[in-house]
Amino acid sequence: MMMLYRFDKKLRIVLFNEIEKIEVAIRSILANIGCQELGNKYWITKAEYFANTNKFRQTLAVIEKELAASKENYIENFRQNYIEDYPPAWMITEVLSFGNLNYIYSNIASNRLRKLIADYFELNPQVFTSWLTVLANLRNMCCHHAQVWNRDFMLNPAEPRKVSKIWIDTSKLDKKKVFYRLFIIRFFLSAISPSNNFNGKIAELLSKFPLIDITAIGFCKDWKDESLWQ
Repeated sequence: MMMLYRFDKKLRIVLFNEIEKIEVAIRSILANIGCQELGNKYWITKAEYFANTNKFRQTLAVIEKELAASKENYIENFRQNYIEDYPPAWMITEVLSFGNLNYIYSNIASNRLRKLIADYFELNPQVFTSWLTVLANLRNMCCHHAQVWNRDFMLNPAEPRKVSKIWIDTSKLDKKKVFYRLFIIRFFLSAISPSNNFNGKIAELLSKFPLIDITAIGFCKDWKDESLWQ
């Protein structure tokens, strides 16, 4: 039993660290592409750029709360030296959670802007939104020490129909297991950090716990042969 606990803990650490890299990239991409496309560095706090007014108001309330609580130097500097009500988008995204970023993205009124952001990862907006939701949920579980190794996750990730990157044959995979989420993480990392050794970290972790039943995680027998895992 202790072996399972240690394995789950180490797996959560690996997942959290890699999802954090994806989160950092999405913060930057969301803010910067939005500024470039809309020509407004304050676009995240402007209602005219969002489809649902109620959602926008909820997001703005979260932004105000997070800014008020923030002790970051760049936020303090903005308060002291600028007269605008809100900082520019790239500052705001830094104080928001992964879930908040997805909430903002999914409410963007411009189809073109949503597509440009998702295109960076070679995904369509529907799959991009679904995968952000899945990763935000997984990140929260890792943060709160929830067991993940043999969990049946409630969220069912959307399936990309066409991708220019290498993808996988999902017909033999259980999308509710963590293994499918490893492929989602690997897909994102291939866009933001191609040299990332996520594959090696997972393989090394499994080698240290040879008694773990990998089928309980959703692994298929020939998982190492999948092209995305090479």
